Amino acid sequence: MDIDSWVWLMLCATGVLKGSDAQFNATVQGKWEVMTWSVRGLLVLTVPRIGDISSSSDRFSASFCSVDDTSCVAFTIHNTSRKEAGMVVCTVQGDYGSKSAVLHVEESGTVQIKEGDLKVVQDEEVELNCLTFAWFPHPVVSWNLNGGSVDSSFYNSTHAAHGDSFNSSSVLKFRAVKNSTVACLAMLQTLTNPLSSSVHLVVVPRPPDWTILIAVVCSFGGFALVVLLIYGLIFCYKRRKEKEPNYHDEMTKRVRTQSQLSGLRPPGQKQGRVNADYVTDGQTTIAPNDLTDSSYCQPTRSSFFEMPDPVNSHHDSQISHIYANEGLRKHRHATTV
Repeated sequence: MDIDSWVWLMLCATGVLKGSDAQFNATVQGKWEVMTWSVRGLLVLTVPRIGDISSSSDRFSASFCSVDDTSCVAFTIHNTSRKEAGMVVCTVQGDYGSKSAVLHVEESGTVQIKEGDLKVVQDEEVELNCLTFAWFPHPVVSWNLNGGSVDSSFYNSTHAAHGDSFNSSSVLKFRAVKNSTVACLAMLQTLTNPLSSSVHLVVVPRPPDWTILIAVVCSFGGFALVVLLIYGLIFCYKRRKEKEPNYHDEMTKRVRTQSQLSGLRPPGQKQGRVNADYVTDGQTTIAPNDLTDSSYCQPTRSSFFEMPDPVNSHHDSQISHIYANEGLRKHRHATTV
């Protein structure tokens, strides 16, 4: 191969998106006659320096880079698919040899946030799942929050092969603070802009926490109930003790009642009297006038007589100090119960 005769193949795009065009440029230094192009080992196009270009399909075409310059040829694959991905070879007949390049065809699928729009409580942790389907190769997934990038520490992405493509899942966890727009982005090298899916997050104020207040109220309420219960028991006990009559009060009441009923008795029926000798519990002294009541019999000198002394004979017939006109009195003491 002459040093002045060589082929320079420039691949304009090492990777293209499925459905777009892939273009290759070949420059030949020196005089050449025929150039051929092969894709994945199949001859698809022939370019003569003079004459018409022949192609195996409308999806393959070629042209000179400029009208007056036959040293540069542009080869184009239209509407590329993953079937064309692989080795592309340009061969110039003669001593020029061939040059090759690798074509990568990428395919974008779908991207979606599973949860959709959400309404959450303020400061609540939010979990969003972003799913991508039928991508090749697997995309680079990222998140945006209100237009700003989210740090990768807040989400985790996984990829799994599905046939001849890839599915991906990315989980984002963060704390809701205010109304926000969250976007999931999937990017390939051949994409001009990432594909995205976004949701709106509505944050409502957190309701007040009544747990502590209810606990405090219940505690004070229970304490107050116990105090009231104890107070009620003491009050009822005192009232009961006050209503319990002692023996003296009961007897006095009964005597008073009997006295009141005495006026209703038929004539000639006698009435009982109060026992003046009764001493209440705890009474240690008795007033003198209580012992000299008219109902108590006080002995006097004139109330007794002397009996003859059988031992002293000189008193055999002597009897002295006999009652003048009175005998012994009989008294009846009645206690009404």
